[in-house]
Amino acid sequence: MASRIPCPHCGLRPKEEFTVRGEALARPSPDAGADVWYDYVYLRDNPRGAYQEYWHHTSGCRRWLVVSRDTATHEIHGSRDAADKAEVSA
Repeated sequence: MASRIPCPHCGLRPKEEFTVRGEALARPSPDAGADVWYDYVYLRDNPRGAYQEYWHHTSGCRRWLVVSRDTATHEIHGSRDAADKAEVSA
């Protein structure tokens, strides 16, 4: 993994301050069928290349972030606050 994560609130921080949750997926609507919810909860892709993940800044601002990372090189391309709907920025 990359050594430092750019937190939009705290600046560049060591990766040990974060906890990774997994793929940043769009949450289905509450009335979505059971098969859609099953896929959301249990199934994950394992892509090679660009990937967006939820990271929690556990030892910092305690905010959830969406981090853009390359799964092949582990290079971090940027991050944003998970509450912000804008694109990931470096």
